[in-house]
Amino acid sequence: MKKYRITLIPGDGIGPEITEVTKRCIEATGIKIEWEQCEAGIPAIEKFNNPLPADTIESINRNKVCLKGPITTPVGTGYRSINVALRQIFNLYACVRPFKIFTGARTLYQELDLVIVRENMEDLYAGIEFEMGKKETFKIIQTIAHLSNRNISEDSGISVKPISVSGSEKIVRFAFEYARKNKRKKVTAVHKANIMKFTDGLFLDVARKIAANYPDIEFEDRIVDNMAMQLVQKPQKYDVLVCPNLYGDILSDLCAGLVGGLGLSPGANYGDNVAIFEPTHGSAPKYAGKNVVNPSAQILAAALMLRYIGETEAAEKLESALADVIKEGRYTTYDFKPEGTPGAGTVEMGNAIIKRMIG
Repeated sequence: MKKYRITLIPGDGIGPEITEVTKRCIEATGIKIEWEQCEAGIPAIEKFNNPLPADTIESINRNKVCLKGPITTPVGTGYRSINVALRQIFNLYACVRPFKIFTGARTLYQELDLVIVRENMEDLYAGIEFEMGKKETFKIIQTIAHLSNRNISEDSGISVKPISVSGSEKIVRFAFEYARKNKRKKVTAVHKANIMKFTDGLFLDVARKIAANYPDIEFEDRIVDNMAMQLVQKPQKYDVLVCPNLYGDILSDLCAGLVGGLGLSPGANYGDNVAIFEPTHGSAPKYAGKNVVNPSAQILAAALMLRYIGETEAAEKLESALADVIKEGRYTTYDFKPEGTPGAGTVEMGNAIIKRMIG
């Protein structure tokens, strides 16, 4: 049997708990993996005074596949997002987040199976920012006033929103190829081109041109605020959504709410040679060490990883066992239960999934 070498980043907060359970679930499928464990986030700062050590980057570069737990991103101050940094370092231009209903999840919907394909490198998440009061910021303000005859208040911070033809082509083509490979029928481009004509307008124009090369797949576009309403009212009408970075992030959380929460929402970040798999929820440090958190998103991220490395049968085995445990409801965490009702622990839910696989 083939043995894989994969980088494992447990993360911080609840990350180590759900990662350990997920690791055991993967091993129960029978797949042989040599885990190369590395640190990022708070544990890395404590050990190396660096939230993203060179050894971690080198490990991912060497192994090409990484399973990662959630990592805390300080709000407003402190180090920048490790998630964003990893995407930029490895040019992980495509973020794929699938959403579907699992029977037994706490949701108002019965049928939903859609995928958000999010551009990962550009837009307002590119990290091109100028801090209020800095001389560079005053220079930007003055330049904008000179070039556009528009005045910006001098007490402003500024973020730059780059959207390129090349970046848009890559992500839209990825979305159509994903749809074709996974027998999806429709791609919807999400934008705000009615207002931001030179950025979102460019994205939409590129999407329309790429769509013409895929006559077998239906194409449409939606303005992002209308898309949010459509997803709440009739999510069953949508299949694959391709989005610029910011809209993809926001709509991902909306879709997570439709299927029962972020605890059921995995993510995969793909580049040309490297892929990183992770839950889309945060590190929830207040729950760390309490054995109460839902491990499903991390387990579903692992299933995405197994499919990526060609172990489709193991991925289906893992996802099927998870679905059975959720449907039965006996060993699910509190977020599957009626409000205020206690649930099983993280470890207990993992044990139930493993038992389904090994009998």
